[in-house]
Amino acid sequence: MNTSLIHSGTKRHVTIVSASVGAGHDGAASELARRLREAGFSVDRHDFVDLFPASLGRLLRQSYALQLRAAPESWERLFTALDRRRNLAAAVRALSGLAARRLARSAAGSDVVISTYPLASQALGRLRRRGALRAPVVTYLTDMSVHPLWIAEGVDAHLALHATTAAQARRLGAADVRVCEPAVRPGFRPASSVLERQVARLHFGLPDVDRLALVVAGSWGAGDVAATVRDVAASGLVTPVVVCGRNTALREDLARSGVGVPLGWVEDMPALMRACDVVVQNAGGLSSLEALASGLPVISYRCLPGHGRTNAAALEEAGWAPWARRPDELPEALFAALTGPRMKESPGATDPAAIVAALATRRIAAATGPDAAATGRPAANELAEMTEPTR
Repeated sequence: MNTSLIHSGTKRHVTIVSASVGAGHDGAASELARRLREAGFSVDRHDFVDLFPASLGRLLRQSYALQLRAAPESWERLFTALDRRRNLAAAVRALSGLAARRLARSAAGSDVVISTYPLASQALGRLRRRGALRAPVVTYLTDMSVHPLWIAEGVDAHLALHATTAAQARRLGAADVRVCEPAVRPGFRPASSVLERQVARLHFGLPDVDRLALVVAGSWGAGDVAATVRDVAASGLVTPVVVCGRNTALREDLARSGVGVPLGWVEDMPALMRACDVVVQNAGGLSSLEALASGLPVISYRCLPGHGRTNAAALEEAGWAPWARRPDELPEALFAALTGPRMKESPGATDPAAIVAALATRRIAAATGPDAAATGRPAANELAEMTEPTR
């Protein structure tokens, strides 16, 4: 990132609002914070879950996790209803507003506020519209697909992972959409040699003679993971290595079945990915982007209802990952992934932290024109100078 974007002698401050709902929102927030601190910014991070009054946020998180595990199809029905029923979506937006007061205090004194969670974007957009927050607000879209709740009136800019994502955001009325590279830790990279891959396999106790398919299902190990493992093993092409995350029951069940290699919570995911040959995923979130940055082919399979399926469709449209929709399609997808060309370059374009830095360093009310001076928002032409518009 170009550190010359920072005014000399001036300490710029950024606030990042994420949510401990799975690991994807927090993972993006962590990497954005790292890049901005490296460039000389001071950064505060806040969990939107903790900004709700009483224990409401934790209750919402627990309900979501239970829904994904016990009744995933009901989550898809709710996900779809939020897209189609304006009154229901309005109620959720109002719910996000319950965190607005604490959020305003948390963001005070910021030069830019970044959201990596849709409900946080809704609350921040409301604060901007009401003049309670003068700092520009940027939404970093962590998903490849864009649900309407991601788009909030009042947000100044939206950072999308691909032109496909950007097009969806624009159709939903998003302001100033920019395509950026995924905020993935630099540790996620291709193996530098066969020896490095062998050392990684030895570290995790993995077989060194087989092709390995890394099965990921988010930090909660949600979805029909056991069926995925059976289907991957039945292909005869690869040995499944399963990251069960915090789902200890799943790991125990897989260990009893004797199929594949089940792992619990893995701290060194970059090394584990370098040990494997292909990734099979069901959510289309951060793990998919990390795999692509590691030079691994990705296959979507038995995707989670709701965002898992819409993300799989967007990944396929972008040309980043095929979606095997039926068990009989999986062997062919695995064979193509193992024998086809690897992605040589990390997908994406501009560093998202560079866009944020440009906003922070140009936030000078006197230079933004009369309209922006009244609201504290950058002029449209100022935002347009940060990166070339996507087409």
